[in-house]
Amino acid sequence: MTQLTQTVKELIAKARIVSFAQWQQTHPSEAIQIFQAADDAGKYLSNEDLAKIELLAPNNSNFISVVKYLRDHVTEIIKEAREQVLAIPDITSPGGGLYPAARADACLRDFWHFERCITYGIAGQHIEYTSSEGLHYMKLLYQELQVPLDAMVVGLEGLKAASLRRCEENQLVAPYFDHLIQKMAAFRVVE
Repeated sequence: MTQLTQTVKELIAKARIVSFAQWQQTHPSEAIQIFQAADDAGKYLSNEDLAKIELLAPNNSNFISVVKYLRDHVTEIIKEAREQVLAIPDITSPGGGLYPAARADACLRDFWHFERCITYGIAGQHIEYTSSEGLHYMKLLYQELQVPLDAMVVGLEGLKAASLRRCEENQLVAPYFDHLIQKMAAFRVVE
């Protein structure tokens, strides 16, 4: 993989998908700290994290099992979404948006983070869990790296489809996926 430029490194640091700023009205600060620590570490919420959140914010109990299930099945979910993206003609061919293979791997790694961030929204029952500032920097990062935005949206739609197929509560969790899909689809709009 080519060396990252200083600009790209700075954008990566600022490109944070989730914001917990609006959660003070619905969650005690201790619960928000658990979400923030997981996000800062770029990890899914652990069973211990989810148990603490459930104690601190009992209204979230209904969604905890969904979050655990999605987390525990993330590999298969991403595999299905990846297949959707790789079905795009010439996407991995020379000159394609996901060529060479290292570029494809980097873009597909984002799906893991997208699903992670969506699970935070679900666990916290905040459909609008994104950071407008963080997404602004992600848009700039994707422009700088020439990420194929159409493919990323296809991938997000694949994450949604694969996740909802596995959830009995699919009508309840669909809006969390739709929110991020809408935000990422807006990256394609030229300002």
